[in-house]
Formats: sequence, C-alpha cells, structure tokens
Amino acid sequence: MAEAARKLEVAETPLYREAPNNIEAEQALLGAILVNNDAFYRVSDFLKPAHFFEPLHRKIFELSGELIRMGKMANPVTMKTFLPADEKVGDMTVAHYLARLAAEAVTVINAADYGRAIYDLATRRALITVGEDMVNIAYDAPVDMSPQEQIEDAERRLFELAETGRYDGGFESFNDAVKTAVDMANAAYMRDGGLSGISTGLREMDRRMGGLQPSDLIVLAGRPGMGKTSLATNIAFNIANAYEPEQQADGSFKAKNGGVVGFFSLEMSSEQLATRIISEQTEIPSSKIRRGEISEYDFEKLVACSQTMQKLPLFIDQTGGISIAQLSARARRLKRQRGLDVIVIDYIQLMTGSSKKGENRVQEITEITTGLKALAKELGAPIIALSQLSRQVENRDDKRPQLSDLRESGSIEQDADVVIFVYREEYYLKNKEPKFGTDEHVKWQTEMDEARGKSEVIIAKQRHGPTGTVPLGFQGEFTRFFDLAEDTHVPERLE
Repeated sequence: MAEAARKLEVAETPLYREAPNNIEAEQALLGAILVNNDAFYRVSDFLKPAHFFEPLHRKIFELSGELIRMGKMANPVTMKTFLPADEKVGDMTVAHYLARLAAEAVTVINAADYGRAIYDLATRRALITVGEDMVNIAYDAPVDMSPQEQIEDAERRLFELAETGRYDGGFESFNDAVKTAVDMANAAYMRDGGLSGISTGLREMDRRMGGLQPSDLIVLAGRPGMGKTSLATNIAFNIANAYEPEQQADGSFKAKNGGVVGFFSLEMSSEQLATRIISEQTEIPSSKIRRGEISEYDFEKLVACSQTMQKLPLFIDQTGGISIAQLSARARRLKRQRGLDVIVIDYIQLMTGSSKKGENRVQEITEITTGLKALAKELGAPIIALSQLSRQVENRDDKRPQLSDLRESGSIEQDADVVIFVYREEYYLKNKEPKFGTDEHVKWQTEMDEARGKSEVIIAKQRHGPTGTVPLGFQGEFTRFFDLAEDTHVPERLE
C-alpha cells in the first residue's frame, strides 16, 4: 500500500528488479470505476481481482464489483465503510486514497485499455513464477522427481496459462455458469441432430446420452471379445469424419459438427487400428486385408478409402504403458497445435501412474482415473476410456456386466460420469454349442439365430441422463457396430 501511495505522489526508479506491474494503470482504472460504474463492465469479463499487483487495489476492485452487481453505487463514500478505517496508504487513510483515485480519474473510454494492460502484466508475472519454479526445482530437484516429470509439470502449467491467463483456478459466479449453460443449449440447437454433445454417429446412443458431453469421463467396459475396441474405433471415426470447423470471432476454429480426435492406443499399433477402420468402411474383412486375399476391385476400394481417411482429424498415439502425466502432456500439446475435441484411451489397465513403486494397483488406478477426469475438465473435451472387466462375469448364468464387475472398480465407477458396458449374447452362445441333432441343439440354434449380429450397449451409470440398454447391430468380420432397424430391438430395461 505504501508502494501505491509512493507512485501516486512521484515515480521513482527502483534499485532492484521488480516484477512487471503498472500501479498507475491500476489507479487510473479504479478511479474511472469510482467515477462511472459503467467502466467496470468494460473489463469485468476478463479482469479479475487477482490480476492487480497492489493488494489494496485487489480489495477495491473486488468490492466495487460486488456493489455494482447488486445494483448499488460504488464510489468513495459507499465503499469506505467496507474497508479498514485505520489502515494507512503512506500518509493517507484509505478513505482519503479512494477520494484521490476518483479525483484523478481518466474517462471511461480508456478503461478497457488500462484493463488489458493490467491483465497482460499479470500474465507476465505468472510466466516469471513458472520460470523461477522450473529453475529452482532443476537446481534442487526432489529425489523422486525425474526431469521428464518436471518437463510435464511445466508444460501443464504453461498450457493452463495459455488457455486461461491464470493457473490457480478459483470460483466461477453462477451468472457465468448460467451463460455457459445457455451457450451450450444454443450450440445443441444449431448442431446437426439437436445434440448438446458431440454425436457418436450411432443414433440410439445419441438419443439416450445426448451425445458425448464436454468434460465427461466416459468408461466403456467389456470382457475380451465383446467388441469394446471396435465400438471405440467406430465412434472415433464417426466423429472425425463428421468434423466441420467453424471460424470464431477471434479467428480461431471450433467444431460445429464432429471434432478432432486423439486416440491413445496402448494395446494395438496404429497400423492395426487403421486396418480395423478401413475394414469397417470398405466392408472387406480385416483378416483378408492382413493376408492380402483381396481382389483388384477390393484393392481399389482400399486405396480410395485410405485417401479419404488421410484427411481426417484423427491422431493416434501408440505408446505402450504410457503414464497419466505423459498422456496429459501429449493431449495438451495436440489441443494447442491441432485442436482436440474428443480423447479415446484403449485401455485404462495398460496405463501407469506416477506413484512410488510398492503401492498397490488399486491406488495406481485411482490416480489414473482421477487424472483423466481432471484432464477432461481442463481441456473441456469428453474422454472415452476403455476398461477391462473382472472374470467374475463368467461365473454367472446371466453374463451381462454390472458396475461391480469393473476391475479395481471403486475409483473407476466413482470418477466416471458415464459407464457403458458392451455385451454380445452371440459370443457366449458360440462357445457352448451342444451335440448336433439333439433337442438341446435345436433350442441352441433358435437362440443363436435370435442373437446373431446383435449387441447390447448397457448404460449402467449416467450423471445427467437415464440408464438402460441400447440395442445395436454388430458385424464381426468388419468390426462394425450400427443402428438396428426400428422394428428390431433388444428388450429395454430402464432405471
């Protein structure tokens, strides 16, 4: 506060290297607000109290904002009762200081320029803090912190600073939250299909979920052979294929439909993933593609499909055993360089945490799922994370999965906004064919004909919508899920 008074009186050259600031700009802006409260609305959408360098100025800006939002007048007379009367600013009282600010105020026209100057200087101070922390940690690094971890931490902080101008979070007013909700409703109205989220390309799933919602962690689980990877690749392709960018007022681009997809394939290589998608699109069995058992006509279809796919905003990272910190750093980098609307991870149990060795797997999975949920909120993008199920499913007569079947299920179930299970009765029936010619075989054949080519997507948990079962068709040779005809359905169980 003495600094504020000093600069109000006379500017002196400091004898030390001072953090970037402009006390005069802060004084001029606050003076303009005290004289004409309309000046506050010229800066309130981007300027926060924390951006002010002088602590007293933070208090004044915050208090004036509270009064103005309540419809009251903010001026030296109304504000002095809310500030300590005995507090000194140099040789002045706070009340006297407020009066000086108002007396030497600039016009409202200059308010936005002063606000931007204050904001930019706050960002520079935040950059200095990140840089100083990087240097200090590098000089005196903790034993359990590798250089790679420090790089990832610095990259995270810089990304957050680039995205929001600050990295310390804070409360959001309900007024801002309501505006965001209305903007989301408007986006749903303008988007194809009238969805609030990003379309999966599967009509029945979209109808039940409203699309993939921003910031949601969606866990897609199933036993081996159920087709969870196939469903994930189908959705990823549909989103990338539907991508339609729209230029914003600031010159940047945002997805109007579809989106940019980042696919972390920890189990399969990028070539295997591409083969699956090509098989789905060309209707050539992937086994034939791998063995080269294709005709000249099929090869032409493959070439045409590959040329189309090369233009899709679908990016694959095939690093095995990736840590949650590495995955987060690469996702931030992709968003910064190319944009990022949806993340797919195949699958959670193949990831590693940054926990010390010796800690149990449940704690590691907890760290991973908590990190994924935090990343989804940070990037404002839905994350589809695949998960294995425990073997206890196989011990039941009804093998439809339940939430308790999730491996290390505590944290996965808790952190997920949506939990989806993939179930195919056909898979289990194939493995228990009775002896041909018996009554049991006739009954089995009837059940097999009924189940062939059908699957169930069971929405077992959804924070913002109903649970239940979505019927889908499945073509195993093409690894493709599709919407069934209207008159064909799996009995629906709603909760």
